[in-house]
Amino acid sequence: MSGAFVGIVGPSGSGKDSVIEFARAALADEGFVFARRVITRPAGPAEDCVEASSAEFDRLEAGGAFALSWRAHGLAYGIPGEAVAQVEGGAVVVGNLSRAVLDELDGRFRRALSVRITVPEDVRRARIAARGREDDAAARARLDRADPAPDFPVDLEIVNDGTLEQAGERLVAFLREVAASDFSGDPRFSGASGRSGS
Repeated sequence: MSGAFVGIVGPSGSGKDSVIEFARAALADEGFVFARRVITRPAGPAEDCVEASSAEFDRLEAGGAFALSWRAHGLAYGIPGEAVAQVEGGAVVVGNLSRAVLDELDGRFRRALSVRITVPEDVRRARIAARGREDDAAARARLDRADPAPDFPVDLEIVNDGTLEQAGERLVAFLREVAASDFSGDPRFSGASGRSGS
């Protein structure tokens, strides 16, 4: 397996958590690493994360514990620093990221790729309303948040407007392709899909 970090991004309600969980289950015996985020909210059924208070998160961040960290929707999120060593050791590490940190990937990891998951706007709004994770004001804030990196070129875009299996299998196939690549041309993207702008 050739080491790389694959960041998965997309707006709230795009189905990122479900697609990532599908891939995690499908690849359970193939050596892929799915980074467990540190978040300043309790872990729930949607994501197995590490819960931290705001003070704990700030202490970890100040101590260099995160490969990537960001704040959104009133919460703080972090990808543990061990992801860097895992990539260096040859693992393909998958992380659920904010679009706001996409431009930091190349500075953190020897090889980095990105996948954007999108969904039609009406479907996204219905999903956020149905999941009941926040009050109405917080849900509206998620819906209205502008894309912080609308033009960032990604290596794969998945339009999640079909079944979970369809979207999940696209991600699984891409991750297997990344793992099989020796990156012999371009140090990041040879043998993967090549970045696309939308």
